[in-house]
Amino acid sequence: QVQLVESGGGLVQTGGSLRLSCAVSGRTLSRYPMGWFRQAPGNEREFVAAIRWSGPQNYYSDSVKGRFIISGDNAKNTVYLQMNSLKPEDTAVYYCAARGGISGTWPWTNDRAYDYWGQGTQVTVSS
Repeated sequence: QVQLVESGGGLVQTGGSLRLSCAVSGRTLSRYPMGWFRQAPGNEREFVAAIRWSGPQNYYSDSVKGRFIISGDNAKNTVYLQMNSLKPEDTAVYYCAARGGISGTWPWTNDRAYDYWGQGTQVTVSS
């Protein structure tokens, strides 16, 4: 059974950095695309970043491009989201997600394209 466990969230000041981790169990990380999403109170869940291992290739939402970096460590079966130059509008619960297959059209930015989800980790950016 595939399980995703996020960690690394917390409280940080504007301009600061955090690195989120998503530990993957039940499958080999490098086979299936992964993504990060976030949801702020009162808002719908929104796409943040995605990675697929052929290439590899990364894709980011316009709101985080140039500030966030998605990466993976196959030896640790872990996906990371390095978040730099954080802004108050980045405040949200961040979720790690995994696709159940590799077919389809890259990039996968719709949350319905992902089959497995973590429990989320809170990121709060103070102004």
